[in-house]
Amino acid sequence: MSRPENATALVTGASKGIGAAIARALAEDGWNVGIGYRTDEAGARATLAAVEAAGGRGTLLAGDVSNGTGEDLVARAEAELGPVLALVNNAGVRADGLALQLDDEMWDRVIDTNLTAAFRMTRRAMRGMVRSRYGRVINVASVVGPRANAGQANYAAAKAGLIGMTKTIAAEVARRGVTVNAVAPGFIETDMTADLPKEVVQAVPARRPGTPEEVAAAVRFLASDAAGYVTGTTLFVDGGMSA
Repeated sequence: MSRPENATALVTGASKGIGAAIARALAEDGWNVGIGYRTDEAGARATLAAVEAAGGRGTLLAGDVSNGTGEDLVARAEAELGPVLALVNNAGVRADGLALQLDDEMWDRVIDTNLTAAFRMTRRAMRGMVRSRYGRVINVASVVGPRANAGQANYAAAKAGLIGMTKTIAAEVARRGVTVNAVAPGFIETDMTADLPKEVVQAVPARRPGTPEEVAAAVRFLASDAAGYVTGTTLFVDGGMSA
């Protein structure tokens, strides 16, 4: 089935980096775009300008998905733009430290933002997708999910959980015309990785960081009609780190 008219894609964490690149790419493909963000209104407005420059319609959706407001973002996007038939769970945080140093707040903040919020938003958006018999859920995981990285037990647990959730929900809704996939970036040059040592690049077979646009290209494919038979999978965008 082809994408219905007036379909909306909701992208969380879309004020900069990977999320902003995804929002632009989906607008270029004709999606209305809900731009989810927490505090960076200036960045979100820049993303909105890029969406409109690409010929798309967009709206700003402020909210902290970690505290349960994510489901409200779906409702607001539907009211302002149209049915949310693509959901990109991209919002994420890091709070690194060796397991002995991680306190409960650091654990909860990462799990709540990176995993629990994605589940709640997927559950809410799935209602309209199943009803329409068309939908795309794309979860932005990480190569750290299946690959050990010392100092990131909370982040790895969240991203591994996201991949497991992706597979399970994909199996549940496949017959309804809804696909659920994950994209797992490696070392991508964004604000979130700016504090990582540059030596990290030496662990990448490609010997360079990836770009937000390269991750967005993978999401763009998974959100397209061409990917209608692709579900329950994880597409690694990592320069060979998972090889």
